[in-house]
Amino acid sequence: MTSASAANRQIARAAGMVMAAFVISNLVGLLRQMLVANAFGTQAGMEAFNAANRVSETLFNLVAGGALSSAFIPVFTAFLTRKDSYGAWRLASSIANLILLVLIVLCLIAAIFAPWIVRHILAPGFASDPSKEALTVDLMRLMLPAAILFGLSGLVIAILNSNQVFFVPALMPSMYQLGMIFGVLFLSPNMGIYGLGWGVLIGSALYLGLQIPSLLRLHGKYFPKLGLDNPAVQEVLLLMLPRLLGVAVVQLNFWVNTWLASSMVEGSVTGVVLAFALMLMPQAAIAQSIAIAAMPTFSAQVALGKLGEMRNSLAASLRGVLLLSFPAAVGLILFRVPLIGMLYQRGQFDANSTQLVAWALLWFAVGLVSHSVVEIMARAFYALHDTRTPVLVGIGAMSLNVIFSFTFAALFVQWGWLPLGGLALANSLATTLEMAGLLVLMRRRLDGIQGGWIAKGLLQAMVATLIMGIGLWFWLSFSADSPAWLVTLGGVAIGLLLYAAATILLRVDEVQRVIQAVRKWWRSKLTFQNRL
Repeated sequence: MTSASAANRQIARAAGMVMAAFVISNLVGLLRQMLVANAFGTQAGMEAFNAANRVSETLFNLVAGGALSSAFIPVFTAFLTRKDSYGAWRLASSIANLILLVLIVLCLIAAIFAPWIVRHILAPGFASDPSKEALTVDLMRLMLPAAILFGLSGLVIAILNSNQVFFVPALMPSMYQLGMIFGVLFLSPNMGIYGLGWGVLIGSALYLGLQIPSLLRLHGKYFPKLGLDNPAVQEVLLLMLPRLLGVAVVQLNFWVNTWLASSMVEGSVTGVVLAFALMLMPQAAIAQSIAIAAMPTFSAQVALGKLGEMRNSLAASLRGVLLLSFPAAVGLILFRVPLIGMLYQRGQFDANSTQLVAWALLWFAVGLVSHSVVEIMARAFYALHDTRTPVLVGIGAMSLNVIFSFTFAALFVQWGWLPLGGLALANSLATTLEMAGLLVLMRRRLDGIQGGWIAKGLLQAMVATLIMGIGLWFWLSFSADSPAWLVTLGGVAIGLLLYAAATILLRVDEVQRVIQAVRKWWRSKLTFQNRL
């Protein structure tokens, strides 16, 4: 077996573990969303919560989210590759201390200026309802400490991933969801929407606390220093700066969406949040799992100067993403209404809420493939210690997203459509342009990315998805009057069978390898039984 093949197999195994953990987390997340939708629907309290939660999420993403991990993992992995444990842990300690200091200061500033932030930046549309605006301010202040806990968690996840520990970190989002479930079940009956806010704090504490045992098993050391004079810390900060700008632009888009949706029909803020979250579930299980598993391998290949192997691993990762994201996107588009009805339509979440979220999901799902490919491409650039290129491309794309958001929202109103769909379409179009730019630039950077092999996988995925889509269309026509749960679950089963059969008939490389592995396992099992 070549080292490139071994690396691809390592990525596949790690991606499988992360994907399994993400599936568990997504199921727990779905349960949380169902309980929250049942309790609060898309009404004023939920609108205030979703707007307020945007602030703590923004602080986390700016300081310790993707910007930090993309800069930290390549530098930290380089220390591990050189067997320099002392340097690695000195770097990790300094970054942890900086995260803690910066987030505490930013959270204090945000808490002090919360009324001004809500009125003028976050949700000016809430000014027409003083009680909703005041509730947003209160919830924002309540949930700000979660940004600090998530910030430290982001660094711990990066450390664990660099040490090829994937399952536990990928499982931690479910702990956060459990905290919110506790809040809605046990605190909200007496505290209302504030109970859900306390659930966010409980969940963020679980998110961090339950990773500590895995971190301690690495036997690292802690150094109580900021380390601003440490060249490795300086490298991380320098790599992080352009990525930070890119994250800021992405967060700006979320704020623009909240800003615009706050002036639309009530429920639009929640509709955009729920629809985007539903689109992200398959994106997380497919693309994020592969990207998280691949980045340490990419980084090690770069550190060893094996760019040819990285090219092969990148092409394999992209094929895997395309083969999985195409059917997921079509499934979301076709089954968006029965899916949302099955998951959420009960209690305070009525049929109008279902149609609101389904409309946004339609346009978000169009961009699922692009979101998935961007996730892989960005990690590949970060592994090359290049945060500038994906950031510049992302800034360009997300700047267009802002323009598209205003334009499409206005056009949708003129056409008599709900304008929140325009916000979703803007995101999908901008992300597709970002994907195209990253692919072209990476092809130049690596002198090719095995485009023929990737194109073959793309064509096979499209043909198999078309076969699946035709079958699902007939199922939808046949089951139109059936309960939402039967339509959805039946569609999932039929879709899986049709897509699996189509990929087998098309002799897709990845599927053939899975079949061979199963046959090999089965033969070894039979051989072992015969020996007994």
